[in-house]
Amino acid sequence: MKAELIFKYFTTLNQEQKEQFAKLEGLYQDWNQKINVVSRKDIDELYLRHVLHSLGIARVQSFNEGSEILDVGTGGGFPGIPLAIMFPNVKFTLVDAIGKKIKVVNEVIEGLGLENIETHHSRVEEIPGQFDFIVSRAVAAMPTFVHWTKGKVKKESAHQRKNGILYLKGGDLTEELKGYETVQTFDLNEYFEEDFFDTKKVVYLPQKYKG
Repeated sequence: MKAELIFKYFTTLNQEQKEQFAKLEGLYQDWNQKINVVSRKDIDELYLRHVLHSLGIARVQSFNEGSEILDVGTGGGFPGIPLAIMFPNVKFTLVDAIGKKIKVVNEVIEGLGLENIETHHSRVEEIPGQFDFIVSRAVAAMPTFVHWTKGKVKKESAHQRKNGILYLKGGDLTEELKGYETVQTFDLNEYFEEDFFDTKKVVYLPQKYKG
């Protein structure tokens, strides 16, 4: 399944964005042979399981020009890299505690010519600054993730939706989210028709500002 899967759902991409999405498979296949960051099955379905999945966030929230997004536990660069292609005028900060993963991320960024990403090999608690939204793909249960990212969200919102966390998760989240009165979940099978998305969700949790 190739980049056409992305073009099917996102029909306003310019030529540069299309070329960048099309390059992803070759770059990840090349680097994954040297440093394994994506499973073999997932590499074969990169555009479905990683790229389009990441872009589920873009279906829920469009990022305004000049806004700042933090991707925590980015792994091989998801969801940050696909979102950075989608929103070239938005600044993305990608963080992972595992050095080999950030090495691959850096090589993919360079291969794509992306200039709106900076990367950090560190824990999120060590990252300075604050952000409009924090994105991630199921690196921890929500209470743990909220604790890790405490104080990282800007007070003033530049979007209609209040600043907070946009989290890609799957399965039954009732127990995990029961303590959050303001949480919203968005079923990705309402946006994408592939079976892979039947249990996949974007979880939005607005954050109270901690000064």
